[in-house]
Amino acid sequence: MNESPQLLLSLPPNMCRQLPDVRPDLANRVFATHDPPEAQLGSGGGTAHVLAEAWRRSKNKPQRFRDWTDAQQRIVLHGGGESRRLPAYAGVGKLFIPVPVLRWSRGQRLGQTLLDLNEPFLREAFSQAGESARVMIASGDVMLRSREPIPKLSDVDVVLMGMWASPEVAQNYGVMFCDRDDPRKLKTFLQKPSPDEIRDRSREMSFLIDIGVWLLSERAVACLMSKCGWDVGRDAFAGGDVPKNYDLYGQWSQHFGSEPVAKDSEVSELSVAIAPVQGGEFYHFGTTNDVIESMYSLQNIVTDQSLLGAVSSLAQPKQFIQDSSFGGPLRRQENEALWVEGSHIPKTWKIGKRHMLTGVPTNDWQLDLADGVCLDFVPVGESGLAIRPYGYADRFRGELADESTMWLEQPAAKWFSDRNISWKEAGLDPSTDMQFARLFPLLETCAITSDFMKWLIAGTADSLGEDADAHREAWLAARRLSARELSQKSDLQRVQEIRSTRRRDALPVMVGHGRRSIFFKLDLANVAKDFAESNEPLPEASEAGNDVMLAVHDRMFRSEVMRCRNHNGWQAEERAALRLLEESIVSTYHRNPVVPQNQLANDQIVWARSPARVDFAGGWTDTPPYCIQQGGCVVNIALNLNGQPPIQAFARRSDDLSITIRSIDLGISEQLNTYEEVGNYCGLGSGFSVAKAALCLCGFHPDFNGGKFDSLADQLRSFGGGVDVSMLAAIPKGSGLGTSSILAGTVLGALSELAGYHWDAQAIANRVTAVEQMLGSGGGWQDQIGGLLPGAKLIETQPGMTQTAAIRWLPTAFFESPEYESRALLYYTGIARVAHDVLGEIVRGMFLNDPTRLGVLAGIERNSHTCFDAVQRLDLAKFGESIDRSWQHNQALDSGTNPPEVVEIVERIQSHTTAFKLSGAGGGGFMYMLAKDADHARRLREDLENNPPNERARFVDMRVSSTGLQVTRS
Repeated sequence: MNESPQLLLSLPPNMCRQLPDVRPDLANRVFATHDPPEAQLGSGGGTAHVLAEAWRRSKNKPQRFRDWTDAQQRIVLHGGGESRRLPAYAGVGKLFIPVPVLRWSRGQRLGQTLLDLNEPFLREAFSQAGESARVMIASGDVMLRSREPIPKLSDVDVVLMGMWASPEVAQNYGVMFCDRDDPRKLKTFLQKPSPDEIRDRSREMSFLIDIGVWLLSERAVACLMSKCGWDVGRDAFAGGDVPKNYDLYGQWSQHFGSEPVAKDSEVSELSVAIAPVQGGEFYHFGTTNDVIESMYSLQNIVTDQSLLGAVSSLAQPKQFIQDSSFGGPLRRQENEALWVEGSHIPKTWKIGKRHMLTGVPTNDWQLDLADGVCLDFVPVGESGLAIRPYGYADRFRGELADESTMWLEQPAAKWFSDRNISWKEAGLDPSTDMQFARLFPLLETCAITSDFMKWLIAGTADSLGEDADAHREAWLAARRLSARELSQKSDLQRVQEIRSTRRRDALPVMVGHGRRSIFFKLDLANVAKDFAESNEPLPEASEAGNDVMLAVHDRMFRSEVMRCRNHNGWQAEERAALRLLEESIVSTYHRNPVVPQNQLANDQIVWARSPARVDFAGGWTDTPPYCIQQGGCVVNIALNLNGQPPIQAFARRSDDLSITIRSIDLGISEQLNTYEEVGNYCGLGSGFSVAKAALCLCGFHPDFNGGKFDSLADQLRSFGGGVDVSMLAAIPKGSGLGTSSILAGTVLGALSELAGYHWDAQAIANRVTAVEQMLGSGGGWQDQIGGLLPGAKLIETQPGMTQTAAIRWLPTAFFESPEYESRALLYYTGIARVAHDVLGEIVRGMFLNDPTRLGVLAGIERNSHTCFDAVQRLDLAKFGESIDRSWQHNQALDSGTNPPEVVEIVERIQSHTTAFKLSGAGGGGFMYMLAKDADHARRLREDLENNPPNERARFVDMRVSSTGLQVTRS
């Protein structure tokens, strides 16, 4: 039942057959089918057909359809249909429309499709569904986004996802009228009502548009199958293999709600709920114009130019060119509404507005395209190309001879009369529907000439050219195919190969122009794989310049190409990238040296102590490079454990001209007599790496004090004596409570008091980030800020190398309420894991813009605001949901978060808790739990105390720290 939902695709027949060749990565993980030939099934019948076919053809097929439905959740995506209003992608289906990389995004791929961008939203929505949800139905010609986390969905028979809209927009969709006080309660579903009817009904009800995403329980699936003719006793359709024609939106939905359009004894008994998608966005890709308009809207979602990086100075025109070579100049006004894909457009072409140009072969034609002319070149057979000219607004519907039937945005009959071609000569019946008319000549590429193309697309009889008669005869003699036949016979693998070749040819240029484009925002691992397969040499590495992060991405890209090519130097290149980031963060303190001045009397001791921190939401968004590029957002809390701040440091002046470091909890000490010994902090694992790096940042090393002294002894003599630093971390190693970072901050706090710096918590936190970089751990800022500052808080930073935290405090009363205190538990699992073990893999993915990880991180960031809002509203249930979502996100980000030893504990506590998560990076350490109630908390504690999973496991008392870091003198 925890298995990821299976994706079931309804595709055009040709794409269904060729999917393993065109998208082998996808074919290996989805089920694809198509509607039966000539069948008119409707959206309901089409869904029933997909489900029945997937069951029949499944491996280890359960004997009964119902058992198959119950065994796993499934997403049915409808991407079939003839695509008459978007002919360029009729063969592959709208699911596979190639979508340009969005300039404000990170982690997108060259060659990505509408399906690639839409699937994450659908899976996130399904993850919030109730236990009874078995099937999700969605449309393949839309892209859906949400700026806010999708909340838990009602556990009912049918969930209809909707978005708020105006009556003018809503008139084009199904409209759900709902209870004004509770938008989840559906009253009536109407299909495309008029704006006036919407306004009339809205006096008493709210309304949302149906976005075509429905979730069905097993009971709802059985009801739908029944309406489509499914015989439960025979597990087959009554009419054989083909279901009845039945429509979800015009029929089934009309029986939903408390005030349905029509009652149905079976359908109206289903429980139905609406799921409003807050901050939802809906982009339609149903027509040629929709594709361009939706892409233009998507590209301009972010208008803050400071967030756009290298493309901030380039206002996005309504022009989209991908996997193509384009030789001519482009002008915003003259060439508006332009889509060029998989094509070669030489500078000898003159283009206007409203063009979709797809599959154009390499050519030197002299062409002048009138506004609205579109060209589609479709590979058929081993070498043939079918030429499909059409108009931007053509619908490919209606009889050829009908004056209202348009081709090239003129009456289709005019094309024939201008060329003096009779219906009989053309072998066409004038009553033939435009979709079935054999209009498009199939030729070898070498036979396609500039003059023939001019004749083919000429808009008037006067512009046919001197050889019009010869071209007329060539057209009549050619094998011609209809729009339907092009969809059925196109060689989609050739289409894909053409795209890939053009993309690969463009890569060296893209790499060379990386600093001036969106290149370094791409999924660099994916691009590196393609680049590695070419014979192109890597260009020289970029200098850091004014944008360190571009240089870091460049180095990481180079490292990945080298790794794909099995080049031994890839690790050194990766280390060089990490050094660039380290230097950019640490160099600030090189440029601003400090010299410590003793502030203590001979008998004084500085005592610094800090609480631990538990993160509720947002962890990992504080980690470079993510926070530098996107900003970070974390909700965490400072906690005293067993009545005490568990992390402490002591500093005093000594008579010896040396620095002595002691660890009380480890029982070890080390004496430092030279700058070399102080600066020997590299490498995790040493008991004093943190202390040495902190001493350096406090000016006890020439790199950070401006080289003012010849030796450590000289500096200490000037200081008035040596320094003793003692540390105590009363927390098990690998706790996940931010111990290492908070200890660094606590030591820096003590040394700041000793040296007279008077650094505040933000200044200390920034220096802890430098410590993390110096030690090579690459950690973020949430640990130190979470422990150095008191209470519970939302910590936010803006993109940029300098991460200045903005703090919004949460009400302590929430965490001190009797209900919360009776349910919240902190448990040490006895399993240790050092965060550094997982940082390398995840941070590497961040540098390479891994789309999966970036998608999870975006969800983690959104969940922080949800968590913050829940506590602000004193909503313990919503708070628990955000904790649970954090745990799910952390597992999605790192498979090692929930190892077998932790799974055993999880299985024991699940029945007693509403939410739980491991603190920090996971994998072990402390687990935060929220029990269902006080009684469950008591029973949970008794169970784990009486039968602990290991000898180290134990509960720890926690209390909110109201002080954070405290520094006092004796």
